[in-house]
Amino acid sequence: MILAFVSVSVPLGDASLSRGMTSLPAISLTHPLTLIAAVFTPFIALGILLLIGYFASYLTALSWADLTYVMPATALGNVFVALLAHFWLHETISPLRWMGVALITIGVGFVAHGPASTTPPVNLPASTAQAEAGPAAGIIKKEQVR
Repeated sequence: MILAFVSVSVPLGDASLSRGMTSLPAISLTHPLTLIAAVFTPFIALGILLLIGYFASYLTALSWADLTYVMPATALGNVFVALLAHFWLHETISPLRWMGVALITIGVGFVAHGPASTTPPVNLPASTAQAEAGPAAGIIKKEQVR
């Protein structure tokens, strides 16, 4: 569920930012007040909120899964970006870019079949491991020492 939100919130956030910024005149860094005013327009504010939600979800996903699992899984967002750009923002996407989107989708399919965490469990302290193994586990026979 978290990875699904991560994959959807970035494309929706970025598309909202793009929609909001294209409705405004060009902004220059020499006029920072116009940039600050842009933050309060509806689409840009929505985009910022979605990207904040993305970041919180991304951190959550990294707390229980490996980066090598989370990053490719979030790459599915590139597919959503292309679809939103084409159908919502009416951008023209070249066939070469559509092929790239297809390759991303195939790659995500490979990653999705792997384990979320490849990190081995943390070793228990010796006293805890012996307690779990039982009293006979700590006995070493003379033959084993030689």
